[in-house]
Amino acid sequence: MPIVNSLVSWYLKRRLPAFEDILHNPKQVQHDQLMKLLRTAQITEFGRQYDFKSIHNLETYKQRVPVTNYDDFKHYIERMMQGEQNILWPSEVRWFAKSSGTTSSKSKFIPVTYESMEECHYQGGKDVLMTYLLQKPESEIFSGKGLVMGGSHQINNANSESFYGDLSAVMMQNLPMWAQYLRTPDLSIAIMDNWDEKIEKMAKATLFDDVTNISGVPTWTIVLIERLFELSGKDNLTDIWPNLELYLHGGVSFTPYRERFKQLIKGSKVNYVETYNASEGFLGIQDRLGADDMLLMLDYGIYFEFMPMSEYGKDYPETYSLEQVRPNENYALIISTNSGLWRYIIGDTIKFTSIKPFRFKITGRTKHFINAFGEELVIENADYAIKAACDHTEALLIDYTAAPIYFTEDTKGGHEWLIEFEREPNNVDDFVSTLDKTLKAQNSDYEAKRYKDMAMLKPNVKIMPKGTFQGWLKNAGKLGGQHKVPRLSNHRQFVDEILLQHKERNFQKSTA
Repeated sequence: MPIVNSLVSWYLKRRLPAFEDILHNPKQVQHDQLMKLLRTAQITEFGRQYDFKSIHNLETYKQRVPVTNYDDFKHYIERMMQGEQNILWPSEVRWFAKSSGTTSSKSKFIPVTYESMEECHYQGGKDVLMTYLLQKPESEIFSGKGLVMGGSHQINNANSESFYGDLSAVMMQNLPMWAQYLRTPDLSIAIMDNWDEKIEKMAKATLFDDVTNISGVPTWTIVLIERLFELSGKDNLTDIWPNLELYLHGGVSFTPYRERFKQLIKGSKVNYVETYNASEGFLGIQDRLGADDMLLMLDYGIYFEFMPMSEYGKDYPETYSLEQVRPNENYALIISTNSGLWRYIIGDTIKFTSIKPFRFKITGRTKHFINAFGEELVIENADYAIKAACDHTEALLIDYTAAPIYFTEDTKGGHEWLIEFEREPNNVDDFVSTLDKTLKAQNSDYEAKRYKDMAMLKPNVKIMPKGTFQGWLKNAGKLGGQHKVPRLSNHRQFVDEILLQHKERNFQKSTA
């Protein structure tokens, strides 16, 4: 299908002039985005409440509109889900992305407007492919199918005209016909919410397809690949899909999974590209193959602000615009969007690796860290250290979580790590020592607290049986979709739940 590749490639590359503007005129692009958002939404209930019509610059916007979170918008969104319109955004809103981002029992419902679909999420997907084709002009990616590890879609019972589901399912449900033609499996399978059945049907439906690209979070992609191996008797994915050339991943750091994918896709030509596509918007693209950072996408109908972590939790926090940020400093992301979110704390933290152009890495979540003893451990530190420990001991990771061990009368504090391996370390003591040593090298606060075991003891690592985390998510009703195991928690709720579940299963086995 050379003609298909040529036509789609030509269509995507029409975007190049606008893409160049992002690289060379970022501040003007962002100013234009903010002014367009305010003009468009000035007639909404929210726009009238804060008199968007009279706002002509960033300073006035920041003075008038407070920094917000989901609870601030919840009552607006609930009304929108009941069918009320022109509240946060003027165009009709019928779709909502269901998101938790954690295993918390609370679900968030993010409005997905026509503008956010077309100008943000879909444009992000097209730009990913455009940047890939610029680097791989010989690509035959459109000669086959794209497999998407999507979430589940449900109809919102509160209103027959209002629908919600995982973001990927909402996007697939609304794709144009030409895009549906280029993807697999059938939509009825792709949006199933029973993940046990879904993986089985996906594997059988795609086993003999010509899959050239995959999109999805690493954990569920691995589960699918392993089932494909069981069905085919193969142990290399490119023996099943010989034309596979691109894996698009996001949602969690790929660092701990990289070695596992090398085992699953041996000696292949597959390229790995990271994207940052949250329910709230498509925010970043890895625009250079082999890089470990992403380009901040500035013209998708999103205006960005950046909150220094020292301001987090304040009633009136200071926020920075692009011209004020510095490389290698942690910022909480705040966004105003064409889905009707205004100065909204998305919950992720980033640091810039470059400001010409603006490239960044995701460093963690505003609520996912451990700072029980002043160690300020973030996910970026943990992922890097886990990878180093796995490399040193020839281990392959499935998943992990960590939480504090609090001081008692008899013992000092520390961190407890629950880790599930595909292949366990050849020496557990070496694994723990490497983990600890790497954390010290990555984080001076952690290193200080670990000095001579005075404030914190060495990590307490517990190897969990295969299936532990999947079973925990399933019991919590959070299996699949965008639900993820929290890497770090500043409390013991998740760790204690997992340990209790493990204890109960062992008891059941012993009494069976």
